[in-house]
Amino acid sequence: MTSTATIADLSTARDVARQLRVDSVRASTSAGSGHPTSSMSAADLLAVLVTRHFKYDWDDPANDANDHLIFSKGHASPLLYSVFKAVGVVSDEELMTGYRRFGQRLEGHPTPVLPWVDVATGSLGQGLPDGVGVALAGRYLDEVPYRVWVLCGDSEMAEGSMWEALDKAAYYRLSNLIAIVDVNRLGQSGPTELQWDLDAYARRAESFGARVIMIDGHDLDEIDQALQSATDRTDDRPTVILARTLKGRGFSEVENLEGWHGKPLPKEMADRAIRELGGESSLTVRGPRPVTEPPANRGAPLGGPPELPTYAVGDKVATRKAYGDALTAVGGSNPRIVALDGEVGNSTFSEEFAKAFGDRYFEMYIAEQQMVAAAVGLSVRRYIPFASTFAAFLSRAYDFIRMASISRADIRLVGSHAGVEIGADGPSQMALEDLAMLRAVQGSTVLYPSDAVCATALVRSMVDLPGVSYLRTTRGAYPVLYEAGESFPIGGSKVLRSGPSDAVTLIGAGVTLHQCLAAANALAADGIQARVIDLYSVKPIDTATLSDAVAATEGRIVVAEDHHPEGGLGSAVADALLAAGSPALRMSHLAVRELPGSGSTAEQLAAQGIDADHIAASARALTS
Repeated sequence: MTSTATIADLSTARDVARQLRVDSVRASTSAGSGHPTSSMSAADLLAVLVTRHFKYDWDDPANDANDHLIFSKGHASPLLYSVFKAVGVVSDEELMTGYRRFGQRLEGHPTPVLPWVDVATGSLGQGLPDGVGVALAGRYLDEVPYRVWVLCGDSEMAEGSMWEALDKAAYYRLSNLIAIVDVNRLGQSGPTELQWDLDAYARRAESFGARVIMIDGHDLDEIDQALQSATDRTDDRPTVILARTLKGRGFSEVENLEGWHGKPLPKEMADRAIRELGGESSLTVRGPRPVTEPPANRGAPLGGPPELPTYAVGDKVATRKAYGDALTAVGGSNPRIVALDGEVGNSTFSEEFAKAFGDRYFEMYIAEQQMVAAAVGLSVRRYIPFASTFAAFLSRAYDFIRMASISRADIRLVGSHAGVEIGADGPSQMALEDLAMLRAVQGSTVLYPSDAVCATALVRSMVDLPGVSYLRTTRGAYPVLYEAGESFPIGGSKVLRSGPSDAVTLIGAGVTLHQCLAAANALAADGIQARVIDLYSVKPIDTATLSDAVAATEGRIVVAEDHHPEGGLGSAVADALLAAGSPALRMSHLAVRELPGSGSTAEQLAAQGIDADHIAASARALTS
């Protein structure tokens, strides 16, 4: 059976739904893994959406006018890939031989290796938050009336991030965001928390400011009317469609039964299912195409390179302040730069950008997961997002950061108030794990400036960095070390002191670099010459400079960091030198090894053994 239509009637949509179920069974059985029953429950919803309401040019996935479809329930990938077959962009052969196979693009959960997929999903609770970012771009930046459709599972409605997303969608009046919740009652290990209590879901969604429509998710007329109502935009609220469905819909042997989550049907059982569902077909149907509307004029930079702020050597300036200054500078020359913050903009200094470019600033309040997700969504629309908060609180959003990498998203994270250096606030506010956390992200860049000049240069470089990049900033104001205009290439470092008689190398970044310089002065008074390295680029790291220093100082190095010993500067240095085969390495690693409390900066650094006195003592021990 073969057919082509522009906007299908409901009879055709019903045939498409049947085909989607059959192909979900076929693909997962062929692969020997997958989630056919989770796909079958939502097949009617997707069939009506894609054939009648989803405005998309399948031959031009980069078309700015296209709607967006995000599978927040990414485990239903058999359904998504079956949709791709139904619209003619994936062949039946690829569906049957490429799904979940090594080296193939139809991965177990969707990723943007496929041009029709915006973001990676599969870690539940992330697709809707990502959709908020895409919808923000549509309403406030692109000013193009595309819609963002998000298929959600009922299990993931237990994730707090889903409610963060609805809250921010309502706050920002994202009527272009439509969440379709597949309420099929059954999760992975049994019934979901609310099962089919659509009224309870509705009360919750409405309390967060959404417009709610409740339907039978297998009644195509109801589905069609709900989708049309969602696009009418009678008010400025996001829409949540609660669809009551049956897991495994269409095959009596598994329909609405526990124990079939994430299990392909055995071959004989799959054959019976395909017969019961009506057999294989090759229907090809595409829905309405978008009306091309160019996005608002936010394309090319406004002129030449930005005029970065300048600071005099010796002036005391916090790197977090330099971040705000630099972000405002680069934002003035590039209209695609946007900023987000987690309600600490007066501490991260992102408020400087907000004052200058309020239409490109999005306050996410105390919702760090949503902040990172919104940055990912904005990057889908090719904006350049900088998202800032206290470095400690990025740990709350780590799964979103990890998934951003899998999404191939280009996002820039900035964490202020790092380490024990912050002083009296105590350990709940001290990021002591962030360098390890961000270093572990695939393809990430991790930067840690020690002065304002370096910080501004790194912000400028981050504009063009691919992937997930992270800038760690310091609370306190410290002397400017470098002349304005100094270059800080990514992957580089700076040798601040060196000489032919260097006996030991001191390595620091941020506050500990200043402590290393003080320690070098103390050592010089004792007749011990120390080389001092500013390791502002933690990943990628400057292996060549480190290796030269090890060779010059006969393997004697002291690494001091305001971070736990695991995964930070010391780990980065050791990894690089061991990989380079540096001989006779004698390394002293000073880090935060005890649980800190409250106290002044000086007290905290001394208590943890990372101040100038302890650095000098370690150097003396290595040279004695």
